[in-house]
Amino acid sequence: MPAPFVDTNVLLYLLSDDQEKANRAEALLADRVVISVQVLNEFADVARRKMALDWPTVEQALADLRRFADVRPLTLATHEMGIALASRYRTSVYDAMIAAAALEAGCTRLLSEDFSDGQRFERRLTVRNPFT
Repeated sequence: MPAPFVDTNVLLYLLSDDQEKANRAEALLADRVVISVQVLNEFADVARRKMALDWPTVEQALADLRRFADVRPLTLATHEMGIALASRYRTSVYDAMIAAAALEAGCTRLLSEDFSDGQRFERRLTVRNPFT
């Protein structure tokens, strides 16, 4: 089975006080996951803006994520697929870009709290909430 694609919201629990969810997020990384550059960017933004972490802490967290994840680039093809998915599935552009990156990576599972559990994209990508 291909590695799952993990959305930013799941990985941010690594920095949270919710120990149960932090442990679950850490366990996911132990099995190797797929993320995109968008996930790294969103992670950095939330860690700085909402969690008020200093840059050295954010940079270390990003380096740790890159060690445990297959990081996929954002390309024009990702953008174009994301726009098509946003239109077809009536989702936000940013969520559609996550789904597009997962599809391009050949993932069959997208682990996220931002989508409906069980939601499917293109009959080959299924969203799962890893905390339920």
